[in-house]
Amino acid sequence: MGQKIGYARVSTVGQTLDIQVKNLKEFGCVKIYREKASGADSERSQLKKLIASLGEGDIVVVTRIDRLARSTFDLFSIVKEITNKKAQFHSIAEPWTDTSTSTGRLMLAVLGGLADVERDLIRTRTSEGRVRAIQQGKQMGRPSRLTTAQKREIRVKRQNGITLKSLATTYGLSESAVSRIARSHDTRETTTEIQSDTHCDV
Repeated sequence: MGQKIGYARVSTVGQTLDIQVKNLKEFGCVKIYREKASGADSERSQLKKLIASLGEGDIVVVTRIDRLARSTFDLFSIVKEITNKKAQFHSIAEPWTDTSTSTGRLMLAVLGGLADVERDLIRTRTSEGRVRAIQQGKQMGRPSRLTTAQKREIRVKRQNGITLKSLATTYGLSESAVSRIARSHDTRETTTEIQSDTHCDV
């Protein structure tokens, strides 16, 4: 017979784990891994330690599923890791997630399908965002650095009738960035970063 292992997590500065830990202890967890991480932190070192420690028949317990993951894809991936270790998953607030039951196993299968849909939607949005950026003349990738001489070249070439599109291609900038430089008469800077046009909404 495995043991109940708790996982508690907060993601906002100032929050405490006290209530989660109390509920996990009352549920019978013999060990509790405690994580304090920001929403952007993908390391989740305590969760990794928990999964690495799992033995057959162990049960990973959380107070709510949003303590474990924020997206369907992440939830499915983590629960799949747990079940691959021949352990089970249970959420106190959502007992239907218990993977030791037929309902829980059905939930896992449904999560897998939803995770695939979510992943495809993300890929589609990302692809569409890149296409829009290219169509709008935005440069993908890292900001470009231009010397004063290069900016001067752009101004001269523009005055000589070279198109914005041609200059943008030559210098690896967006057309709007080239237009700004062409209108600029400030040569005091030795370098500049064209940052405002490299952002892509996805």
